[in-house]
Amino acid sequence: MDATDLVLAIIHHLLVFSLAGIIGAEFVLIRGELPAATLRRLVGIDRHYGIIAMLIIIVGIGRVIYGLKGWEFYVYNWVFWAKMVAFAIVGLLSIIPTVRFLSWNRQAVANPSFAVPAAELASVKTYVRAEAFVFLLIPVFAAAMARGYGY
Repeated sequence: MDATDLVLAIIHHLLVFSLAGIIGAEFVLIRGELPAATLRRLVGIDRHYGIIAMLIIIVGIGRVIYGLKGWEFYVYNWVFWAKMVAFAIVGLLSIIPTVRFLSWNRQAVANPSFAVPAAELASVKTYVRAEAFVFLLIPVFAAAMARGYGY
């Protein structure tokens, strides 16, 4: 059981750090111009965002079921649920950027002179900033939970 818990924790942490890196990459890429190559890159990065988010959920469920703390620690822990709400909010905030990236990429493929509308880009920047801000709460809640808060 100790080895299972350790492996699941390592995988979970690596995935969460990867997701943080992806949010950071999106944040950086949308700061400037968005030529077709950058839009393609954003779509690819965003695809990985979704895959990693799903893997985080799967491995997280594994930690709840097979981890050393037992499912009761998580189910009855308000800090755990606060962390889950933060993760869900990050996921919900990512929907608009994903839809826009896909739309912009399709338009750029169809029309080489396509330029991302400034208002849409400003809106996406706001969503990505909000994602990054809310994402910062996740390790805060995780650290509190690891120290026994909320149980």
